[in-house]
Amino acid sequence: MSFVSIALTEVEHIALPLPIIVYPMVAAVLFLALGVVLWSFRDVSNRHSPKADAYAAAHGGHSSSTGGH
Repeated sequence: MSFVSIALTEVEHIALPLPIIVYPMVAAVLFLALGVVLWSFRDVSNRHSPKADAYAAAHGGHSSSTGGH
């Protein structure tokens, strides 16, 4: 038991460089930025479907077209 009490008394508190509220705010901003990047790549495959269809036709593959949608 004396080892546990010695170990607990030896613990020093480290002062954080920023207030505690800043860390979740930084995480939220990073998450939002990654969400914007992800949102910017939405529907990319549909924008390039004619090029993919032409490539598939030239190389004997299947068409990626889903009936004009």
